[in-house]
Amino acid sequence: MTDTLKEYFDFKTAAIMLGLVFIGVISVYSATYDARASEIFQKQVFWAIAGTVAFAIITLLPFRFLQFIAYPSYFLSVAMLLSVLILGKTVSGSTSWFNLGAFRVQPSEFTKITTVLALAQYLSRSDVSLQKFKDLAIAAAIVMLPVGLIMLQPDTGTAFIYMGMFFPLLYWGGASRFTLLSIVSPIVAAVAALFGTTAFLVAVCALGVLLYLTHEHRIAAAIVFSTTILVGISVQFIYDGLKPYQQKRIATFLDPNADPLGAGYNILQSKVAIGSGGLFGKGYLHGTQTQLNFIPEQWTDFIFCVPGEEFGFIGSAAVLLLSMGLLVRGVSLASTIKNKFGSYASIGISGVFATHMFLNIGMSLGLMPVIGVPLPFLSYGGSALLANMCMVGILMNLYAHRKEY
Repeated sequence: MTDTLKEYFDFKTAAIMLGLVFIGVISVYSATYDARASEIFQKQVFWAIAGTVAFAIITLLPFRFLQFIAYPSYFLSVAMLLSVLILGKTVSGSTSWFNLGAFRVQPSEFTKITTVLALAQYLSRSDVSLQKFKDLAIAAAIVMLPVGLIMLQPDTGTAFIYMGMFFPLLYWGGASRFTLLSIVSPIVAAVAALFGTTAFLVAVCALGVLLYLTHEHRIAAAIVFSTTILVGISVQFIYDGLKPYQQKRIATFLDPNADPLGAGYNILQSKVAIGSGGLFGKGYLHGTQTQLNFIPEQWTDFIFCVPGEEFGFIGSAAVLLLSMGLLVRGVSLASTIKNKFGSYASIGISGVFATHMFLNIGMSLGLMPVIGVPLPFLSYGGSALLANMCMVGILMNLYAHRKEY
């Protein structure tokens, strides 16, 4: 009986998810303990319970049902993104939520799931090859449609997640090295341009060499290289067109000390909190940065500070190891599953989690700009927690049917 259960139920993945959810719940409780925000903790517990129910249901669904609903659920979620622009509630300058009584629902969180499923369904078709421009363009359109609607809200952080999910799927789907480099090059040039002319020139030279070595056609390589240079040069013009708070976030990323009491405040306090935890931390509910509310609303984007300060290096390492464990389980499943749809879905979900973790923890450590990306299973947010637990439920479902073609 036990061996049969192990064959169809991935205990390791379930244990990792529940471990992260538990750390998240106690971290939210600590972050709100002395902030007169107990209702936030109560809502997080509610969503954790709802997520557990959804996780169980999705785990037990027929495998083919996930494929059957891939396209319909995708178009329904796109319709929801359109609706939220008209009927949604604006919070912190972003129209991303529907009000449902005492709760708010963010459609873009669930659209991550449907986009992964739709892409997996499309890429798993026998007549689709990412070596063909038409197929590559359709795959890109599946991602860019929700990204465009999310940018209209605007929600730059969530839009980044979709791009972080798309790149691993391109690699897994067999896109050429030149195609992958063509996507990465303008992004690298744009980031390098933020650090000055020298960094930009070094990046452009390195990218030029790589494009030459991986080129499939000299004219195509020249077009990509020219585009890369133009993107890098246009960074300053794009920066000037950003809203003041967006400019502050970028400036703070480059130098948090430039405005220590303003835009750089959260990052500096976050680094103080994590660094002051030492090896074993200050003890649960005894973190000074946490309990004295030095970081505003730290139960959201800067939740990583709580285990870092109160449980020290041990707490931070536990979060990182569990997070890495989840990614390893997802990629391992993608490598062993017989069904192409399941393989693509596993990589897509792993890409979503990886991008969230990289950006959020990078924000907390001052290595990434603050773009409002939550840490999976830890940050407060009902829609995000429910969507993340649903995605793990999909991984569990795929594991149970990993030997099916």
